[in-house]
Amino acid sequence: MASNADFVQYIVDQCSGAGRIVAKKMFGDYGIYCDEKIFGLICDNRLYLKPTEKVRDLLEEVVLRPPYDGAKDYFYIADVDDHEYLSMLVRETCRALPAPKVKTDKRKER
Repeated sequence: MASNADFVQYIVDQCSGAGRIVAKKMFGDYGIYCDEKIFGLICDNRLYLKPTEKVRDLLEEVVLRPPYDGAKDYFYIADVDDHEYLSMLVRETCRALPAPKVKTDKRKER
């Protein structure tokens, strides 16, 4: 089951206190980005954050599960209604993740 567009927009809005949030369609569901850094997935109307040690300590409840069959475990975030809490988790996740790789235009290299 794919995610509902209304749910995806709700998550984008709920995370907006962390920075510029964008959801991009990926493999039938969504990758979710903050200031161009992917920090999680939205799959089957559920939010998953990339696991980091800092965020593990901040979670009200630590639930690790794969967002889809064959995936690595992510933090499953059941409480998506607390805007401040969710924005804080996103900010801390992004601080712990490496910067996105700079994409080069291979056509220009020729």
